Amino acid sequence: MYTPASFREERLDVLHGLIDAHPLGALVRHGADGLCADHLPFEIAAPTLDAPFGILRAHVARANPLWRAAGEEDECMVIFQGPHAYITPAWYLEKQRSGKEVPTFNYAVVHAHGPLRAIDDAAWLLGLVERLTARHEADQATPWRVSDAPADYIDKLLKAIVGIEIPLTRITGKWKLGQNRSMQDQASMAHGLALEHQAGAAQALGALIAANVKPAS
Repeated sequence: MYTPASFREERLDVLHGLIDAHPLGALVRHGADGLCADHLPFEIAAPTLDAPFGILRAHVARANPLWRAAGEEDECMVIFQGPHAYITPAWYLEKQRSGKEVPTFNYAVVHAHGPLRAIDDAAWLLGLVERLTARHEADQATPWRVSDAPADYIDKLLKAIVGIEIPLTRITGKWKLGQNRSMQDQASMAHGLALEHQAGAAQALGALIAANVKPAS
């Protein structure tokens, strides 16, 4: 990923924070027919000695050939897309002065790399689905729990999935937030995005830009 120095994000807690906030990752690998991608909700775990940048965990259907590819390649890559939005030149001071501005697109992304491991263990899988459920049900008025379903039903479903784990050996982040522009332009972008009628992504990007306004580098 081409990443100019002004857009490079290297703080591990910030990178993990984007993954946690936007857990649906695109796992890219070489398959029998070339490059292929699987879109999976992941959890990110803390670093260990053999995973200095953390560990990604998820599960797939047993019928999915992805887990059988474990150990066949040196590494795979998982892409996480954070807030993103179109940036109009109307928010730039130079647009008013000379008109010499053009649109762009700003965004925050993480690319995480590591070897793919398959974990076919019922206890491990149960722990994973319980954690994922607790994480994503937290905002519900009455959170659903795995234990709400009959135990034999859950046991049957666990037999139909396989866990995957990716100990991260490399992680890169690109926060393209207009850091190469003046503080006034950055503040103007943040303000403009906050007023956008699009719900969600544009306003989230505006908040991210506002939190990172700094002198152009």
